[in-house]
Amino acid sequence: MSENRQAQLQAAVEDFAEHAELVLGRSPNTVKGYVSDLATLEGYADTFEAFTLDTLRTWLADALTAGKARSTLARRTAAARAFSSWAYRQGYIDADHAARLKAPKQTRSLPTVVRGERAVQMVEADTADDAHPAEHLRDRAMLELLYATGMRVGELTGLDTQDVDLAKGLARVTGKGNKQRVVPFGDTAAVAVNEWLEFGRHELAGDTAALFVGSRGGRIDQRQVRRVVDRASAGAGLEHVSPHTLRHTAATHMLEGGADLRVVQEMLGHTSLQTTQIYTHVSAQRLKAVYDQSHPRA
Repeated sequence: MSENRQAQLQAAVEDFAEHAELVLGRSPNTVKGYVSDLATLEGYADTFEAFTLDTLRTWLADALTAGKARSTLARRTAAARAFSSWAYRQGYIDADHAARLKAPKQTRSLPTVVRGERAVQMVEADTADDAHPAEHLRDRAMLELLYATGMRVGELTGLDTQDVDLAKGLARVTGKGNKQRVVPFGDTAAVAVNEWLEFGRHELAGDTAALFVGSRGGRIDQRQVRRVVDRASAGAGLEHVSPHTLRHTAATHMLEGGADLRVVQEMLGHTSLQTTQIYTHVSAQRLKAVYDQSHPRA
């Protein structure tokens, strides 16, 4: 196996990474994961000639034997399949060898959900003692919007002022792969955001279009939002609550309130309905718990 062939494969991985980000719209973190996984494959297939289905299966089998998590194996499978498909179209290999590669089935744990009044207590909690009054307004608005819409923390921090229509109760959100969607929110969130815009934002904001800003005036970052959620959950007597927990909570409460599954799918920005269906299991689990507590024949 010549060094030229090895160099060709390495260069191809770099080209594929650029293609995945710019053409396929994969996030930088996803692309970084692809490159990392393909780097582990080089010990098994360091040229395109060695890139075969048998080699790929051996690569995954050895990872399983080494005790790698099923989620890791699934991610490696996704990386191999994406690269194989691209390499075949580019003419590097004579067949899409990884197309028949199957990821191991994953056992999905149910997401954590904050129940009923505890969610309200958390959203309304005092987030920071002795903080600037403007920060209190900002934090309340962020918490209300996270719970009202189920948006991801990165989607929240990416909002600009022009993305929110308070009169209509709509927010234009940019999600994974730069895909945009419009999500609704209620009057309570609208009031909180309006108070932040009217009485708080001008005291903190620098020259930025961002809806939410930090103490230095620039766009607020995800770590700051996570700290706000953490303080709010502690104030409500809750543990291990994250912005993603609020996302799970919003989706579950909507389904329990009678929302259609596809409406929740669109609101959350899920590509697959199967992803959204995890929340039906959460609701069913809650229903069973209530039944066990209340039915005389339980």
